Amino acid sequence: MLNGSLYNSRDPELIALYFNARRLLQAYNKLPPENLTERDVQLTSLLGHKAPGVWVEMPFLCDYGKFISIGENTFVNFNCIFLDNNLITIGSNGLIGPAVQIYTATHPLKAAERVVAGGTSPYRTSSKPVTIGDNVWIGGNTVICPGIIVGNNVTIGAGSVVTKSLPDNVLAFGNPCRIIREI
Repeated sequence: MLNGSLYNSRDPELIALYFNARRLLQAYNKLPPENLTERDVQLTSLLGHKAPGVWVEMPFLCDYGKFISIGENTFVNFNCIFLDNNLITIGSNGLIGPAVQIYTATHPLKAAERVVAGGTSPYRTSSKPVTIGDNVWIGGNTVICPGIIVGNNVTIGAGSVVTKSLPDNVLAFGNPCRIIREI
């Protein structure tokens, strides 16, 4: 899965990771908001890496959690969904708006290559990592597609669909997201 090859998303090892993440997410998302110590414990158990000062609003959803790394002082707002079928690496001092979705999973475009008759999974899946640099602000309702690299000091406007990587120090927005100017 992590090397980008086609994989069975219903593999027993992945299902076990999935169920573990669901238990941790359920506990996290039900915590009283003022229970900061327990929130930190749950996030540390869920995520592959959580640096000091990370704040993740509830509700938060992800596939496995263990493939997510978040740098120090990064804020993740309400209703974010991180499909971490591959590595999601987020740098320090990030601002991730509400309802941002980060996808690493992808499927073959042709139905004949995507759909599998019989077996434990009805479709083929692969994944590509997503990397987001330091000091990045991602506006609400943005979608980051598989394989994207967002450079440092980037601002992405709300409602964007990021289908191509972005270099350092730019303002970008739109559907599809495009560079508007350097900042």
